[in-house]
Amino acid sequence: MAARVRFNFEFVFKSSPTIVYQFISTADCLTRWFCDDCNVIDDVFYFDWDGAEEVAYIIDDIEEERLRIQWEEYDDEYLEYILGRSEVTSATILEIHGFCEKHELNEERRFWEAKIYDLRRAMGE
Repeated sequence: MAARVRFNFEFVFKSSPTIVYQFISTADCLTRWFCDDCNVIDDVFYFDWDGAEEVAYIIDDIEEERLRIQWEEYDDEYLEYILGRSEVTSATILEIHGFCEKHELNEERRFWEAKIYDLRRAMGE
């Protein structure tokens, strides 16, 4: 099995942390930019991409600050969103932390850049 590595990407938004948090944490908003369908039931995300379901459990959630979910498929891996504010510009900074195969790091970066583009469009930025 190929080595999996942790990645960290950072994106800047004009929107407030409240709005960005809503778009990364609610089923209705997630289906507008992240996946084909999403349901959240009792701290469990059910994501659907092209008919394939993936399950993730909320393991840490601080409203407007951080959301960490653990993929059912990988016991020791997670996807984490951390929200902050730039002291200079007051822009919202979204950090994304997750895991991928080492040889797929560039592909993962392109995936997130495309998803963030979709997120900006969904938020009207």
